[in-house]
Amino acid sequence: MSDPVYHLSGVVKVYGHREVLRIEELEVQRGEILCIVGPSGAGKSTLLRLLNFLEPPTSGEITFNGHLVDGAIPLEMRRRVTMVFQRPILLHATTQQNVAYALKIRGERDGDDKARRVMERVGLGEFATAPARKLSGGEAQRVALARALVIEPQVLLLDEPTANLDPYNVGLIERIITTLNREQAVTIVLVTHNVFQAQRLAHRVALLLEGRIVETADVKQFFNEPRDPRTAAFVRGEMIY
Repeated sequence: MSDPVYHLSGVVKVYGHREVLRIEELEVQRGEILCIVGPSGAGKSTLLRLLNFLEPPTSGEITFNGHLVDGAIPLEMRRRVTMVFQRPILLHATTQQNVAYALKIRGERDGDDKARRVMERVGLGEFATAPARKLSGGEAQRVALARALVIEPQVLLLDEPTANLDPYNVGLIERIITTLNREQAVTIVLVTHNVFQAQRLAHRVALLLEGRIVETADVKQFFNEPRDPRTAAFVRGEMIY
């Protein structure tokens, strides 16, 4: 692949006196699903925050669509990327109002119609008028996903999107992710503890340990012929995570 959406070079993130991330080189290719795996505390969520422009790196360079991300981030660039957090915060409003909120603040007049179409896609059509905060965990996660999809992002960042969900909702969300990538070519970066999920969804997988990328490879090589013994140990489930 070529023409990456993101290119990270020498990226370091420090909080106080603690270095939490050091990425020598990483590219996210246009239209791929890249899964980031690794134990808790490895820096996976921090990496997503940098990719979402929520905070800058302490040092190093991040380019997005060929443009160096430096200083104030243009609104147009921010709007091309959206993120779904592991524990989404929903508004005290109906499901439809939650999904349409981003469109409303952007001044889109057909926001309700678009929100309804997206809710149907994620299996929430019957919950349009339901209070969002009374939904189950899986339903709430689908609201957060619909809220991200309704703005038609170029890049979707997902932080453990199926953690603690039942098998039905896991399967439903995984189908939404693969369909979105296949039919609309949305670039997806997904953080997951679940190696089986990474194996099902990813085009490429990256292992992050102690803030550093150990190995990045296409899904077949990563799981069947890893180059690094730490990757092999992780795939075999020998690491505690």
